[in-house]
Amino acid sequence: MKQVQISEFEPTSSGQMAHFYRIENASGASVTLCDYGASIVSLLVPDRQKLLRDVVLGYAHVKGYETGGEYFGETVGRCCNRICHGRFVLNGQEIQLNCNNGKHHLHGGYRSLSRRIWQAECGGNSVAFTTESPDGEEHYPGNLQVTVTYTFDNTNTLTIAYEAVCDKDTICNLTNHSYFNLDGHQSGTLAHHMLKLFADFYIPIDHTSIPSGEIAPVAGTPFDFRAYKPIPAAFQEDCVQIQNAAGLDHSFAVRSDSPIQAEAYSTESGIRLTCKTTQPAIHVYTANFVETPADLGKDGCAYGKRGAFCLETQNFPDAINHPNFPSPILRANTPYRQETQFHFSLKGEA
Repeated sequence: MKQVQISEFEPTSSGQMAHFYRIENASGASVTLCDYGASIVSLLVPDRQKLLRDVVLGYAHVKGYETGGEYFGETVGRCCNRICHGRFVLNGQEIQLNCNNGKHHLHGGYRSLSRRIWQAECGGNSVAFTTESPDGEEHYPGNLQVTVTYTFDNTNTLTIAYEAVCDKDTICNLTNHSYFNLDGHQSGTLAHHMLKLFADFYIPIDHTSIPSGEIAPVAGTPFDFRAYKPIPAAFQEDCVQIQNAAGLDHSFAVRSDSPIQAEAYSTESGIRLTCKTTQPAIHVYTANFVETPADLGKDGCAYGKRGAFCLETQNFPDAINHPNFPSPILRANTPYRQETQFHFSLKGEA
C-alpha cells in the first residue's frame, strides 16, 4: 500500500480549504475521500479488461458538496433518512427538529454532518474523519462526537467504520450516501446492472416517503431481489410503491445471518460489488430525482434520473416513531458502532 496522498480541493464558501485523501492499493485501485462531509469522491476499480473505472458519482466543485441535494458520497446524519414531521418523543419530551424536506426532516437537516469540514487523521491505508455536532444543532439533544474511518485494502475492499458517543440520550443513524454505477460514473444508465438483496421484507412508504410502520414481505412484489434480477425490472410504473418514490427509494430488512447483505454486478463491465453490514437495513435508491448539470458533475458529466443506485446501510427510516422498528436511541455515554464493507471484484471471482 502507498502512503495516503493529500491534496487541496477548493475553499468552501466560508474560506476553509477542503482536501482530498487518496488511498491506493498494490494493484492501482484507489479511493479518494474528502474532508468536506467525510465523503467518497472517487472509487477506481478494475473491469474485466483490467481497466480502472470510477464507479461513484461526485461533484466537480466543493460548492456541490456544500449545497447539492443529492448528497453524493457524503456521510449523512445525525439521523439519516426521514423523520416524519421532524418530530419524535424521547424520554417523555417531544422534540421538534428542523424540516428540510417538505414537511419532514431528512438526513440530519440543514446542518447535516455532510455540511461541514471534518478533522482528518491518516494512518497506513486508512483515513479517520472526526467531527462534533453540538447540543441543540438542528434541535437534536446532546453533544455528539462522531468518527468515520475509511480503510481500503489490497483485496479492493472499502471498509467504513462508524463510531459515535453523546453526553445525553439522543438518536443516531449514520450512513454513507454513495451513488454507484458499475459501468463508470459517466455511464448514465442502470441497464446492465443486476442486483441481489438478502432481504425477505421491505418497508412500504407513502407519497412523501414516510413509512406506514408495516414490514412487508417482498414476495410477489417488484421489491423481490432475493435472486439476481435487472434493477430496471423493478420500475413497474403501475405499482403504487414505485409511484410513491418514482422508482426504488425503499429500505430492505436484510438478513443478519447471511455472509453478505447485498450484491450487484454489471453485465457490461463485469464489475461486481458486494455489501456486508452490521446495520439492520439497506436503503436502495435509484437516483429518481437526480438532475445534475455538467458544470456541477465530476469530470464534466451531467447526471440524470435512474443513472446510479445507492446501497445506504442504516437503521429503518423514521424508526423513532415506530416501536416495532429497531430503536435508533443512543443512550448517554454509550458507544455507537456500525460497520459496512463494500468489496469489488469481477463476476465469477471471489
